[in-house]
Amino acid sequence: MNSTDVKVLYEDNHLIAVNKTAGLLVQGDKTGDLTLIDLVKDYLVATYNKPGEAFLGVIHRIDRPTAGIVLFAKTSKALARMNAVFSERQVQKTYRALVEGHVSAPNETLTHYLLRKPALNKSFAYLKEVEQSKKASLTYAVLTHLDKYTYLSVELHTGRHHQIRTQLSAIGHPIKGDLKYGAKRSNASGQIDLVAQSLEFEHPVTKEKVFIELQEVPLSIAVK
Repeated sequence: MNSTDVKVLYEDNHLIAVNKTAGLLVQGDKTGDLTLIDLVKDYLVATYNKPGEAFLGVIHRIDRPTAGIVLFAKTSKALARMNAVFSERQVQKTYRALVEGHVSAPNETLTHYLLRKPALNKSFAYLKEVEQSKKASLTYAVLTHLDKYTYLSVELHTGRHHQIRTQLSAIGHPIKGDLKYGAKRSNASGQIDLVAQSLEFEHPVTKEKVFIELQEVPLSIAVK
């Protein structure tokens, strides 16, 4: 994989949004594996003939086995302003998830308290606050019922570690392929069926509404 594989969904002088493939790290960890940051920096250098290394600010991340939209800042000013937008929850983040079982409620808001355990790289959900836990909230809507799965649209209200994976598992509907959170089996591709599908926010400089959306959602089975 190289910079020519970067799929740009949105770009201007301040921001760039790309489509991350499942299995690719957003930024480096102890594995030392290639990251999305590396690829996008290389893309910027090659596209604009930049001398040296391009600036690229990390605004948010999605999990390694998750595919979909990741937004970066191309300037320090945009990074600071977008960090504020995300921390103040002024961004609408929508995901698509294929989960095990038949989700009966057509839509529901889930609220849990998540406790992250870094040694396990895993979070645990509680209905009541426990020490060092953080409140997590999301709303899901059923899009389609399949034979053994349910296809959901998920809107995040908070941005906790493994939040969607943890909360959907907590109600008995782990994401397809997500062995870490209770799925019955893995997907052949190694990905989990969770995709960051859209982002909507106010542009940090122009103040215009920006809506970024994946036209095709990669899942392990076809959903119409």
